[in-house]
Amino acid sequence: LPAGLRPAVQPEPLTARRLSSRSALLGSPSRGSAPQVCRPSNLNINDVLGNYSLTLIDALDTLAVMGNSSEFQKAVKLVIDTVSFDKDSTVQVFEATIRVLGSLLSAHIIITDAKQPFGDMTIKDYDNELLHMAHDLAVRLLPAFENTKTGIPYPRVNLKKGVPPDSNNETCTAGAGSLLVEFGILSRLLGDSTFEWVARRAVKALWSLRSNNTGLLGNVVNIQTGHWVGKQSGLGAGSDSFYEYLLKSYILFGEKEDLEMFIDAYQNIQNHLRRGREACNEGEGDPPLYVNVNMFTGQLMNTWIDSLQAFFPGLQVLIGDVEDAICLHAFYYAIWKRYGALPERYNWQLQAPDVPFYPLRPELVESTYLLYQATKNPFYLHVGMDILQSLEKYTKAKCGYATLHHVVEKTKEDRMESFFLSETCKYLYLLFDEDNPVHKSGNKYMFTTEGHIVSVDERFRNSLWQDILPGEEDSTEKVKPNELKAVNFSSNCNRVPDERRYLLPLKSNYMRQIDRMVGLI
Repeated sequence: LPAGLRPAVQPEPLTARRLSSRSALLGSPSRGSAPQVCRPSNLNINDVLGNYSLTLIDALDTLAVMGNSSEFQKAVKLVIDTVSFDKDSTVQVFEATIRVLGSLLSAHIIITDAKQPFGDMTIKDYDNELLHMAHDLAVRLLPAFENTKTGIPYPRVNLKKGVPPDSNNETCTAGAGSLLVEFGILSRLLGDSTFEWVARRAVKALWSLRSNNTGLLGNVVNIQTGHWVGKQSGLGAGSDSFYEYLLKSYILFGEKEDLEMFIDAYQNIQNHLRRGREACNEGEGDPPLYVNVNMFTGQLMNTWIDSLQAFFPGLQVLIGDVEDAICLHAFYYAIWKRYGALPERYNWQLQAPDVPFYPLRPELVESTYLLYQATKNPFYLHVGMDILQSLEKYTKAKCGYATLHHVVEKTKEDRMESFFLSETCKYLYLLFDEDNPVHKSGNKYMFTTEGHIVSVDERFRNSLWQDILPGEEDSTEKVKPNELKAVNFSSNCNRVPDERRYLLPLKSNYMRQIDRMVGLI
């Protein structure tokens, strides 16, 4: 998931293709992966692979951000010349949207940017091919939004045949409610409201199903009945990017209703999910921690967190709650220090991994980058170096970087997720490249949940339609890009004074407390 927000999955039993031996993997050539047609139930593989050069597409804007115009131009031409979405492949709508659709749109925006801040990324005789490809893909995803009684989309669609006859009626909140940024950008570039309309309808449908008691949402819902199948409310798998996109769609499109939903959601999260002392850097009590609770009662459901939750400090930075972000980031970094990676699921009560694999996820790096941008505290450069050295030491393979099958044993799998290049590497690069055009060009940028870069400008603030949903007037006020201000939560950016920027962001006694909490000391 995400930044994005991908469901936490149990690793498959090791096979010849999923090697557990470090020496075996390092001694063998890496191969491209394809959907497992003979094993359609293997969603761990088939949800993301569609026979459409996933890694090539997902990495396009990473090449641009790194200023490598020749490789960017070569990769774009390769995509235009060789990639087709006319495939008999069943893919997850969410994954296809954030990894493929988002990257095509980001690369198109970079190519057509008159200012060319990253260097000359123009393509000779470019005729909006990437935009046309994005449109083609989105049209193939649209059947997922049809024939659902709630407006919440089916989780999977066949790119050639539409929704499979045996399709599951259950979907996760993040998967169904995190399509608005990419679909909204496409609608506004094309002047066609269809795509934003279906994505916004899904968000509103999910929002209407929140608990009357707590205001929380669950993590799995039936798209026909609106019944919550998964009643867990948390910040990780199944939920994470839903909250992320409420805020980011507001940042990009300026629709105040998105911000209002986010503020409501954030306050309910603070009221029901947050545990520990009230303040991050003062007072007595346990370190702040966000747990998984029952959406209707607010009662604790389990004692684990998953690695996807490490995105949340970065989201807190975006809304100005930097102090709380500092504390939560320190907790995930302590786990990283213990294992040299983040296990997919970590039991904070047992101080041990529940699910021990690490698929090169970017969430901790993303939050580290955003915290450094907010505080300029060199501590976060140290964290980035620590993460980089761990990746080099434990995950580097002969051709690329490998998923860790077990963070304790450091065994590897023959798999490198596309988000390693689109997010993990990009955020690490930007963390250390302070002169990058992202920071110095004067342009405002936002990252999608897959780390794709999008310029925040007026053309995305102007919709060409009046009615967002049938029977409703679009009375929401638009906000200009420079009008976004930190929401007045318990703390904000202004509470990190200059004199603290060269001290530890978290007081040493609180650092030791977190280290003890994860078994480091």
